[in-house]
Amino acid sequence: MSFVERHGLWSDEQREAAKRLARIVEEQKLETIRLSFADQHGILRGKTLVASEAVRSLENGCSITTTMLAKDTSHRTVFPVFTAGGGFGMKEMEGAADFLMMPDPTTFHVLPWAPTSGWVLCDIYFGNGRPVPFSTRHLLKSALNRLGERGFDFVAGLEVEFHIFKLDDTHMAPQHAGQPGEPPSVSLLSHGYQYLTEQRYDQMAPALDIVRRDILALGLPLRSVEVEFGPSQCEFTFAPRKGIEPADNMVLFRSAVKQIARRHGYHATFMCRPKLPNLFASGWHLHQSITARDSGENIFMAQGDANDDVGPLSAFGKHYLAGLLAHARAAAVFTTPTINGYKRYRAYSLAPDRAIWGRDNRGVMIRVLGGPGDPATRLENRVGEPAANPYLYIASQILSGLDGVDRRLTLPPSADTPYETKAEPLPKSLREAVLALADDPFFREALGPAFVDYYVHIKNAEIERFQAEVSDWEHREYFEMF
Repeated sequence: MSFVERHGLWSDEQREAAKRLARIVEEQKLETIRLSFADQHGILRGKTLVASEAVRSLENGCSITTTMLAKDTSHRTVFPVFTAGGGFGMKEMEGAADFLMMPDPTTFHVLPWAPTSGWVLCDIYFGNGRPVPFSTRHLLKSALNRLGERGFDFVAGLEVEFHIFKLDDTHMAPQHAGQPGEPPSVSLLSHGYQYLTEQRYDQMAPALDIVRRDILALGLPLRSVEVEFGPSQCEFTFAPRKGIEPADNMVLFRSAVKQIARRHGYHATFMCRPKLPNLFASGWHLHQSITARDSGENIFMAQGDANDDVGPLSAFGKHYLAGLLAHARAAAVFTTPTINGYKRYRAYSLAPDRAIWGRDNRGVMIRVLGGPGDPATRLENRVGEPAANPYLYIASQILSGLDGVDRRLTLPPSADTPYETKAEPLPKSLREAVLALADDPFFREALGPAFVDYYVHIKNAEIERFQAEVSDWEHREYFEMF
């Protein structure tokens, strides 16, 4: 029996998708298939197999080293993998042993920018069939299952801001290598702060058109392409989708944009605030709602007429929103997982700095859109950065919201003056966010103590490297003064 059969991993839909995958490989004469999984940072890692071997691996998987899960954002291994338990307290993680990437054939795509290559997203398992507990895709599936047990589906639409630059110098000399290596030198495609002007769009259109065509050819539910406020900044928005699909789409979108841009002489970055003069920070706004699985009804929608004074949300929606606010500080390390991302939380900057909500107000953390009788009623969480791991970002929302529902938390009043309203502040640094997660009993129970300790360890390793570096600010501040 195959690994899939022994452990009952596939649904009927996945079995049919596997047959379709094999047929497409043959019909389109694909040469390679990229098997990828999203790591702890939401970055795709994996192996490229020749097409025939990839088809054979569908039901038995492809091995890859467990050290992929031991790395921080510099790709440094930050766990003692050659000690007992590998630093994880788990025999399976010792000695840089292997786990299996098991393809999910429903995620298969032919890559438009690499037309002889296919791509498929994988889940990761140990050899005994147990899901690897540090798999963030698995954690989101568990959160979605909690919703499913109540008869609900999660629906999310994405608004993703990022920058595209002209690539001037890739810095590929040996001395530029490192861990991490030296970033490229770039120049702008547009300059000045001109939000949504057609002139700026036309300046960026040659690059945006290339990306747009391939993203649509990839099958992602793209809705709009916009120029954002800052120089060389843009935003892509995506139609709402159910379940795990929005997270899978975000992982593939980020990787695709970077690859497409690079092949055409551009550099795309989802870094929140690049260290370049005059740039503006980027965010990732997550539009979310919950629907009833049997009827498809949006259960955030308040009942009544638009003229009724019942508020913008149902009782369920109010409790869910209260849960998001209650757990905002501890969830910040999932919504904003980089040191750089906290440079965005500034008052009067179209970014939140405290855990509040408001009706159609872009200064709050949660913007409520819709109203009584409006099936498009939703919550727009504006807290996230575009570098966030989508699986952790979305899982944190579901778990926090359901806790608000279960405890029937009371929603505070709408904040009409978001930067003056008294409320719990969001963390001002990654260190503060990590401490908030480490001390939080809710996420320790909801995600499991092993995962929380694992994630805190990785983030602390990044923070310690950052603190060991002498910054430009320090040099300017102290070198002459003292």
